[in-house]
Amino acid sequence: MQNTAANIAENNATEQVPEQPRYSVRLAVSDADVLASQRLRYQVFAEEMGADVGADSVHQVDRDEFDPHCVHMLVTETSSGKLVASTRLLNRAGAEAVGSYYSETEFDMSAIKALDGDLLEVGRTCVREGYRTGAVIATLWQGLAAHIIQNNIPYMIGCASIEWGTDGSMIHAVTRRLQQKYLVNESLRVIPRVAVPNPDSDCIVTALQIPPLMKAYVSLGAKICGEPSWDPAFGVADLFVLLRTEDLSPRYARHFIERQQRQ
Repeated sequence: MQNTAANIAENNATEQVPEQPRYSVRLAVSDADVLASQRLRYQVFAEEMGADVGADSVHQVDRDEFDPHCVHMLVTETSSGKLVASTRLLNRAGAEAVGSYYSETEFDMSAIKALDGDLLEVGRTCVREGYRTGAVIATLWQGLAAHIIQNNIPYMIGCASIEWGTDGSMIHAVTRRLQQKYLVNESLRVIPRVAVPNPDSDCIVTALQIPPLMKAYVSLGAKICGEPSWDPAFGVADLFVLLRTEDLSPRYARHFIERQQRQ
């Protein structure tokens, strides 16, 4: 009987151990962490997408003058420790130190910079091939939402890309659909530095393909700040997005505020 009771207690204890999540998110804490992110960016942007990002092909890293002023966020696979996604965060102080936000290379964002309080730019987001699932994106944006709340950041900004496709029709169709529901007031609009080329044909888009990153932004509560800018290095159109912390989706806010209170 004693052995049976002990076995039951052991089994109950085992059942109560919470299952580890498949992915985890954290901030880079070392140069090695940052380098791992830069190498992943190189693999995705330079090797896979063929983008001309001025990457260091000798060392196979994607780095620029903004990196030293950014906080880098990493998503790893819990079982293997493999880096599967990353993004970088640049606040107003960091942008002032480097001379601008990265988004200013594509947009005149004077109206946005006139807002009071900190502006946190999210950029260079990439996900490793084979891991582009909703779970990875959700883990990344859960970490982002937590960072925004923990640091009392009033505004988040960033760009989300739309691929050219076969004739460019998808870019214009996706833009119009998003603007119908998520467009900001005119006073907060940005001005693209390079207009998106017109479609090569009058092809009708029958099924809109909203990019996963854009879906994540609007699910958090972000708004679209006008027309897209053409990024020739990547061959994509970028839409500028703005998120007010006070507009953060209650589902995200409630989850992370409660989590912080428990810690």
